[in-house]
Amino acid sequence: MKKILTLFGTRPEIIKLAPVIWAMERHPSQWQSITVSSSQHTDLLRPFIKELSISVDHDLAVMTPGQTPSAVLARVIEAIEPLLIQERPDMVLVQGDTTTAIAGALAAFYARIPVGHVEAGLRTGNRNSPFPEEMNRRLITQLADFHFAATADNVKILLNDGVQQQNIILTGNPVVDALQHILACSSASSALSQLLDSIPLSQRIIVLTTHRRENFGQVMTSHLRALRRFVEKHEDVELIFPVHPNPSVRAVVGAEFIDAKRIHCIDPLEYADFLHLLSRSWLIVSDSGGVQEEAPSLGKPLLVLRDTTERPEVLECGVGKLVGHSGDQLEKMLEAAILDKSWFDVVRHTINPFGQGDAGERIVSAVAQFLESKETKV
Repeated sequence: MKKILTLFGTRPEIIKLAPVIWAMERHPSQWQSITVSSSQHTDLLRPFIKELSISVDHDLAVMTPGQTPSAVLARVIEAIEPLLIQERPDMVLVQGDTTTAIAGALAAFYARIPVGHVEAGLRTGNRNSPFPEEMNRRLITQLADFHFAATADNVKILLNDGVQQQNIILTGNPVVDALQHILACSSASSALSQLLDSIPLSQRIIVLTTHRRENFGQVMTSHLRALRRFVEKHEDVELIFPVHPNPSVRAVVGAEFIDAKRIHCIDPLEYADFLHLLSRSWLIVSDSGGVQEEAPSLGKPLLVLRDTTERPEVLECGVGKLVGHSGDQLEKMLEAAILDKSWFDVVRHTINPFGQGDAGERIVSAVAQFLESKETKV
């Protein structure tokens, strides 16, 4: 029986790793699954762990108020080192580009344990955007032994980075698995239902999320002001904004959206509620990487509050459009969305570039093949 240690510490990580953990748990005679939370996020992470029915075997509890990426990196490496010595897993799985992911990959490399990288091969081409995620993912590629790529473009990027073809597999993105599973077995909470029921069906709902570091300050202020002007101009538009708990976000929101009509600022939602909210939207406006994958999965148009994206597929398939950092540009694109009904027709009929919902099983099958191949070579 192979022992796989799966490490996560943030909300996006657990959402995308849950289908992989579920797939291992469906084959208990083949896998011993060890789940480890760094608790890089706490308040945001714990409800998702419960909602996704994940049992945490070890909690590194690294979160501290005002933490910096460097401090998180150091604490995760220090905390996971004795755990790797104790468990001696056959592979450590990390996901994406967080500080937890780079720390886990580095610690496993030091311990000479193979590293599997879920959602490998994403790049913007700008090492500072998004910061520090772009550099994290580049470094994880150098540390990882096995690379699970969501799209064909991700595979090409890995090959261009010098990764050997036999160490890459195209799997699709497990966020699609998680989304389909949750929508199929859940309904909106009473609180969300009450909010949505209070909004007439004739209203166009914009769902907003924004929290990236590069948008803090004046950029976020200009985006929020543009959105407020747009909502005030169009009486058939309402905006729902689950506000990230980061104080830098909440301070701007409090200043710009105070007493704003038809703008609903709410606390962060559980994942099921968030998906049900997106499903009800007319348009999504977001700087989130995960939302870029969820939008085509739901057939919803998306304005991306960034000047680069590591997911060009969302642009190429017609679902997403890059806004950049200008509030004026955002306002122009919002006005264009009101007029351009053809965009919404394209989005409704697009093929999801991120897969069909079987990435978890594909990744686990690939792990088995990779480990078997490794044993054969030895």
